[in-house]
Amino acid sequence: MKELKVIAHIHTDMPEKFGIPRQSGVVKSLTGRIVFEPEFRSYDAVKGLDDFSHLWLLWEFEGVPQDKFNATVRPPRLGGNETMGVFATRSPFRPNPIGLSSVMLEGIEKTADGPVIVVSGIDLRDNTPIFDIKPYLAYADSHPDAKDGFASAHVYEQLEVSFPTEYRGMIDSGDLETVLSLLKEDPRPHYQKDPDRIYGMAFKNLNIKFKVFENILTVVGVEK
Repeated sequence: MKELKVIAHIHTDMPEKFGIPRQSGVVKSLTGRIVFEPEFRSYDAVKGLDDFSHLWLLWEFEGVPQDKFNATVRPPRLGGNETMGVFATRSPFRPNPIGLSSVMLEGIEKTADGPVIVVSGIDLRDNTPIFDIKPYLAYADSHPDAKDGFASAHVYEQLEVSFPTEYRGMIDSGDLETVLSLLKEDPRPHYQKDPDRIYGMAFKNLNIKFKVFENILTVVGVEK
């Protein structure tokens, strides 16, 4: 079998796994820049790509143990209490650590590092390795009547966010909408419900601290 090559890395504002949207397209304002490895920095390779609105990204889950095959996993969407077959989930604990994301193409920049693809609606951590990029084809890839299985019965409810003015001022105005969207999606593992616990979500060079009581997330601090 031919070895997979990393063709690029994506650079995002999410340096840690915690807080990353659970699916691509959930936080549409979260962007990333795909920078190719030197071998693949060819403008010919992206010719015609800007005619498409969306892309598929195939990428590598990092930091996930791959010691043995586990046929079942405990999806966070089910509270971590029920098991499902690994192939019925999008868990990172898979035989091969490959992720798949559908993202919006915002543009292709010409830089000293060759073509840089700017995308939005991402669910990838900063510096994630990219294996491949493919155009999204609406006539073939869109299935309006598709079923969501167990996932449709366990949709995450968005939280109400209380973000005091004193902390909002520490966020760049252009980033505030994205930060609010990330917090509304409830970054906590679904099984954690301790109202006294303080969580920290990394965004760029900031650590945004918050607590959650019932359906209200309250920001209690922002640190660099």
